[in-house]
Amino acid sequence: MSGELKVLTYNVAGLPQIISSAKTPRASSIRSIGQRINHFDIVNVQEDFNYNEFLYADNSHPYRTEAMGTIPFSDGLSTLSKYPIVAIERVAWKDCSGADCLTPKGFSYTRMELSKGVFLDVYNIHATAQDNKDAIIARKQNLLQFAAYVKQHSEGEAVLIMGDFNAHYTFSEDNIRDFKKETGMIDGWVEVRNRGEIPEVVSGFKARLALDVDEACESIDKIYFRGSSKLSMIPEGYRVEKELFQTKEGVALSDHCAISMAFRWEIIEKQDECSSPDVSPLHAAREQTYADAKL
Repeated sequence: MSGELKVLTYNVAGLPQIISSAKTPRASSIRSIGQRINHFDIVNVQEDFNYNEFLYADNSHPYRTEAMGTIPFSDGLSTLSKYPIVAIERVAWKDCSGADCLTPKGFSYTRMELSKGVFLDVYNIHATAQDNKDAIIARKQNLLQFAAYVKQHSEGEAVLIMGDFNAHYTFSEDNIRDFKKETGMIDGWVEVRNRGEIPEVVSGFKARLALDVDEACESIDKIYFRGSSKLSMIPEGYRVEKELFQTKEGVALSDHCAISMAFRWEIIEKQDECSSPDVSPLHAAREQTYADAKL
């Protein structure tokens, strides 16, 4: 048994219009976003604070998490899926900094059923922003808390993590490398676009603006995945979705870029103990993935 999976993560800049850094009107832009994400199978949204009714208005995903309300009650995390969501939990960060403490930011966990008896654990995350001393400390604690939860709740399970990590491998103060190692996750951009190589730390690192990222560079909006002994997750594409989420005049609908990936998933058949596959599905597909990394 196998299937195709198109996924997307998008920080939609859903703060109230008066304080939003996005350039387009929030209500109409987020309504348009809700319609444009329809052809993706699983979508994680961050900063879905004050305009959830617009996000869902023209959206056709049959399974969607229920909004928590507006600021200051909402974590801003919404998940939309074409597959049944059979479990959900929201977890707020124990550590925060500055304006991030005004909302219960954190991460959410959902378990989805891709097919009868075939499950995928999907996480949505929005880590502490900014690079001042207090924010860096809080973000490090965020990822430690998140890693501990993933290890406890998704041991032995296939996992998809999509969200705004506000972290870079190239920034020496971030512990995103440790998170990746601790959870056994594969970074979609690293695997598909950077030939499996994690970027080196850069002295005096300064992040690009979120809207300036492209497929050639690391983004704070990340997609991680891993398979399990029962389910393989084979990456087939990674894309920064700029054109899809712009106005006719070419203005971005948010202050972040949407990031998408395409996967092929396969049930791993039980094999005779005396035999083993010569090449894993991931490594067998890797060279083709590098050659054709578009959705």
